[in-house]
Amino acid sequence: MSTESLQAVRGMNDILPEEAERWLWFEAVVRDWLHSYGYRNIRMPLVEPTALFKRAIGEVTDIVEKEMYSFEDALNGDQLTLRPEGTASCVRAVLQHNLLYNAPQRLYYSGQMFRHERPQKGRYRQFHQVGVEALGFAGPDIDAEQILMCARLWKKLGIRDVTLQLNTLGDSASRQRHRVNLIAYFEQHLDLLDAEAKRRLHTNPLRILDSKNPAMQELIIAAPKLMDELDEAAIAHFQAVQSILTQHGVTFEINPRLVRGLDYYNRTVFEWVTTRLGAQGTICAGGRYDGLVEQIGGKPTPATGFAMGVERLLALLVDDGVEIPRTQLDVYVVHQGEMATPFASEIAERLRDANLHVVLHCGGGSFKSQMKKADASGAKLAVVIGDNEAQEQAVSVKDMKTGEQIRVGCMGLLATVHSRL
Repeated sequence: MSTESLQAVRGMNDILPEEAERWLWFEAVVRDWLHSYGYRNIRMPLVEPTALFKRAIGEVTDIVEKEMYSFEDALNGDQLTLRPEGTASCVRAVLQHNLLYNAPQRLYYSGQMFRHERPQKGRYRQFHQVGVEALGFAGPDIDAEQILMCARLWKKLGIRDVTLQLNTLGDSASRQRHRVNLIAYFEQHLDLLDAEAKRRLHTNPLRILDSKNPAMQELIIAAPKLMDELDEAAIAHFQAVQSILTQHGVTFEINPRLVRGLDYYNRTVFEWVTTRLGAQGTICAGGRYDGLVEQIGGKPTPATGFAMGVERLLALLVDDGVEIPRTQLDVYVVHQGEMATPFASEIAERLRDANLHVVLHCGGGSFKSQMKKADASGAKLAVVIGDNEAQEQAVSVKDMKTGEQIRVGCMGLLATVHSRL
C-alpha cells in the first residue's frame, strides 16, 4: 500500500474553517441582497449532458474546445460534463420544468463551476460563482436593474475601485454583417495575425477583438466597428440602459472591444473590473442573451443575467481589509467527575434550547487544561461543573474577560448567562 500523501487536485482548493467564516458572511449578504430584488433560488446539478454546453456555448469556443471536464459515464455510455458555467444549466432547468408557462422568472444560483485552465490568482479549475438570470423580460429596464444591483452590492460589501464597462453586441443580423466585415478586414492583414487569431478567423472572429497581444493592438483598433452596423431598435435599447444608469448616478465607460466568448449574448453586455487582481481583473460579467432559450429548445424568450466570481470578490475584501463579523461562541462548558459529565451534557442542551452557541468540552482533562481550551475558544462565559455542582443541581458561571465567577442554581442559570452576554 502506498504511503504517499494525497493532495487536492491542482487548481481545486480547500476552504479551511478560518477562511470559511468569510465565505459564510459573504453568502449571507448576497442572499439578502438578491431577495431584496425579488430573485428566487434555483439549484442545478453539477453534471449536465455535454450536448447542453456544446449547443449553448458553441463548439468553436475556448470553453468547449479546451476547458471542459467531459467524460463518458462508464455505466451507460452517456457523455457528461462538469458544468463550466451556470446560465445554460439554469435555462435547461427552466425549460425542463416549464417555469415560464405563466410568468417571467427572476432566478439566482450559486456554487462550483469547473474549467481546465492554468491555475493562477483569481483563476482556478474549480471556482465558485453567483449567477443571476431574468427570463421573459425584453426591455432595457431589466438590463439596467441588474447593473444597479451590482453597484448596490459593492457598497454593501465595502468593495472599492471597481469600474463598469458597457457595450452592445446588437442583434443577430447586425452581428452577422459585422462578422462578414471583420473576416474580410483580417484576411487583408493575415501577416499581422498571431496563430490564435488565425484559428479564430472563420469560426469566432469577434474574439480576435479581445486579444491582448500587443503586436495586434493597432490592427484591432482599426477594425470595423459593430456599432456602425446596429439597427435603430438596438441603438435605442442601449441608449435607454445608459439613461437609467445615468439617472441613478452610476458611472460607466463605453468599451467597443467588450465582447463575449459565449455565442448566446446579444445587445447589452457589461463587466465590472478592477486593477487590483492582476490579469484576472473582471469580478462580474453579464448581459442579454435573447437567443439562448430557443437555442436550447424552448420558445423565443428574452433573457438577461450576470455571474460574479466569488474567489475574486473575496480577494478584494481581504485586500481592502474589510472586517467581517465572526460567529461568537457564547458558552464553553467545563466539567470533571462521574456525576458531572452527564449533568454537563444536560446543561449544554438547555443552553442550546435558549438559542445560545455552546461548546461542551469533550476528551476529559483537568479543570486547568479545560479552562485553557475555554479561553482559546473565544467564548464569553465558561460554565464550570464538578461532582459537587452536579449533586446540588448548580453550576459556576465565569466571565472569561473579567475573571468574575458566581455560583447559581439551575433555575437561575439562563437569567444569569443572558445578563452577562
